[in-house]
Amino acid sequence: MSVGLVIVSHSEKIAEGVVELAAQMAPDVVLVAAGGVEDGSGRSRIGTSFDRVQAGVERASGSDGVVVLTDLGSAVMTAESVLEFLDPEVRGSVRLARAALVEGAVAAAVQAQGGAGLDAVLRAAEEAVVSIRPEDLEPSGPDRGTAAPGSAAPAAEGHGGASSGTPTARGSWTLSNRTGLHARPAAVLASGLAGFDAEVTVNGVDGKSVMLLMTLGLRQGRTLTAEASGPEARAAVDFVGESVQSRFGEPD
Repeated sequence: MSVGLVIVSHSEKIAEGVVELAAQMAPDVVLVAAGGVEDGSGRSRIGTSFDRVQAGVERASGSDGVVVLTDLGSAVMTAESVLEFLDPEVRGSVRLARAALVEGAVAAAVQAQGGAGLDAVLRAAEEAVVSIRPEDLEPSGPDRGTAAPGSAAPAAEGHGGASSGTPTARGSWTLSNRTGLHARPAAVLASGLAGFDAEVTVNGVDGKSVMLLMTLGLRQGRTLTAEASGPEARAAVDFVGESVQSRFGEPD
């Protein structure tokens, strides 16, 4: 089992879309959409529904705890109301995240897929928002994905490099999969590295954070460099190399 997620949005389509996106990276996680409200004719309109959120929490509560993510203000109030009416035994394993809906859901789902506990999944959701610097938006600007073999890519300011000690293992590889380090490969790395007792950076950012990996914008043909320290540093770097060389399981 893993921690389940309930996605609460004013829009039924938005909630379903976030679940669809997160499911691509966390196929074994219980993801429940609780969006919109019935308009009396069986159709859904914009709003939030106590009954839909309550049903969503009930569906997800068979897992190792539940994290609820919401979009706008009244969605938070609806979710809080649902939590107030839960049985005390159930309430103890449900958390309401103060997080951006899409980023938080993706980060939380990846952590849950990797077997993280309730508090770790909640923390991943709430820490998922990453500020974007102007150079990150410039296609022709400096590419943080280019790191020459034998040299370490510096940690991006404000992007939270993970390794505080001297790296004891290192490796560099060229990305050969067509779409580079997009969402699914980033999730493969982040969820896999979560299981190693090591601090790992990938081109200067925390290798266990799917959101930070995605900010790198690494494309096909770019160099990915992993550095690690800790008891399982070598195994963690080897895992990164194997993932890159297998194209993250994607076809040629």
